[in-house]
Amino acid sequence: MASAHGDLRHLLPATYKRLISEWLEEDCPSFDYGGFVVGESEGEAKLLGKSQGIIAGVPFFDEVFAQLGCSVEWHHTEGSSLPQSTKTHVATVRGPIRKILLGERVALNILARCSGIATKTSSLLNTLRNHGWQGTLAGTRKTTPGFRVAEKYGILVGGADPHRHDLSSMTMLKDNHVWACANNEASKTTTAGGEEDIAAAIPKAVAAARSVGGFSTKVEVEVRSVEEANAAIEAGADVVMLDNFDSAGVREAARHLKESWAARGKPRGTFLIEVSGGLNEGNATEYVCEDVDILSTSSIHQGVGIVDFSLKVSLR
Repeated sequence: MASAHGDLRHLLPATYKRLISEWLEEDCPSFDYGGFVVGESEGEAKLLGKSQGIIAGVPFFDEVFAQLGCSVEWHHTEGSSLPQSTKTHVATVRGPIRKILLGERVALNILARCSGIATKTSSLLNTLRNHGWQGTLAGTRKTTPGFRVAEKYGILVGGADPHRHDLSSMTMLKDNHVWACANNEASKTTTAGGEEDIAAAIPKAVAAARSVGGFSTKVEVEVRSVEEANAAIEAGADVVMLDNFDSAGVREAARHLKESWAARGKPRGTFLIEVSGGLNEGNATEYVCEDVDILSTSSIHQGVGIVDFSLKVSLR
């Protein structure tokens, strides 16, 4: 998909080709008995889109067949929508029939899953935009091991923000990090790491993160209360995540934080407010307001449906 700023395939690391090789090896680790039956005849196969959705995952599909000595001609671009209840000729794969069939299931699985993520992402984003919210919708790190690059790519095709890709992308101090920091400090004293200790530990955790991440790594802190949010902002956190607040609590906390810190010399944009925890297409609009900058959710990529595709082979 060509975004407003360029072709998304240019984002992919060279290592994604190694992933494709591993997925092909997983699907055929020894003998290809079906391929033996087919032989070496040349042919082509039509890629048919059979359900409504957004096409995503084109670079992965192309690489599967490139590694098998086949070519792919696309008739619909990545990011375009497939209609409902009709078979759409999306692309044509050409090469040895044996090789087309060898890559068929791997290529279709990737395309179906990636397209399902793009479709779900686009749907939720449109819902939020129609509600008048112009903030950032982001995915989370609750991705499938080994398939993260494809899932994050699908989020991008769907128009949302992929959030951090891994633990090295940004320092996110979640409740467990802060709790462990508080209790580590508590073990040196007579306190027990309670609620007040958690808020008190946030500046120490942020400072420790800054000491190794440097100026180029943003720091985000997950908080459970306005008190903890204030501690994080005062410590210099770039992003504050209001986690598992109810919708009314989110709107009140976000407004209070933006207004109170603006009065103290930190204008809007100095820090961002992210909301996460149980958000989905059914409730996300309840949490939006002008004081919320980011909504992050795993509902756009974890456990989502697929877009149905098939390959139909014919001899030349």
